[in-house]
Amino acid sequence: MKLILLGTGGYRPNDRRQTLCLLLPEYGIMLDAGTALYRAGACLQGPELDIFLTHAHLDHVAGLTYLLEVARAHPLRRVTVHGEADKLAAVDTHLFANALFPKRPALDFQPLGAEPVPLADGGRLCWFPLVHPGGSIGYRLDWPGHSMAYVTDTPADPAAAYVEKIHGVGLLIHECYFADDQAEWARLTGHSHVRPVLEVARRAAVGRLLLVHINPLALDDDPVGLEAARDLFPATALAVDGMAVDF
Repeated sequence: MKLILLGTGGYRPNDRRQTLCLLLPEYGIMLDAGTALYRAGACLQGPELDIFLTHAHLDHVAGLTYLLEVARAHPLRRVTVHGEADKLAAVDTHLFANALFPKRPALDFQPLGAEPVPLADGGRLCWFPLVHPGGSIGYRLDWPGHSMAYVTDTPADPAAAYVEKIHGVGLLIHECYFADDQAEWARLTGHSHVRPVLEVARRAAVGRLLLVHINPLALDDDPVGLEAARDLFPATALAVDGMAVDF
């Protein structure tokens, strides 16, 4: 099973990273719709696309306005955007307001319910709340023999309720905006710094950890100080745009 990380950055794109957009091309499942969404046309395999939003902040939804371009490269007969009802309403009302974006793409909005979302090949998707200004949610996707979780825009905390929800997944994609020397900024903005993220992965007994939602102002090769903290959870890597991961 393949996951393509179309975009791995946070807040705004820079010359190395577009903002978050993850794609399971075999199933037409996308997690968040950041500025990297324009790359999806070259990767999609089928004619249907289900986009699951964590929340409605612009760096996670701006790519919805790029769907017109994606559909020209890869025609789509159905696009459904899933998320919490109030976040979907905000996107529909404001992002696609005529004064901001005059040509609404052909898509439908589907609020998430309490029950898991069934996926092809016996899979299912569950969501869980996260702590973030304005609210956010995380996702867990399970198939027989394969599992992953996606957690972004929240302060990492090994005692947080979401850790139980992601326990035992084969692959954890978790935000890590800051290095440890910026822990106070992480607390103030509702984001994560590196050591607590690795502690979450260890507590949740996940197979592998990939760090995303990287600070666009940090331009060196180790923007979050991973090498100094890797001993906490050695099976950790810093995600980069275009990375393809089998899980």
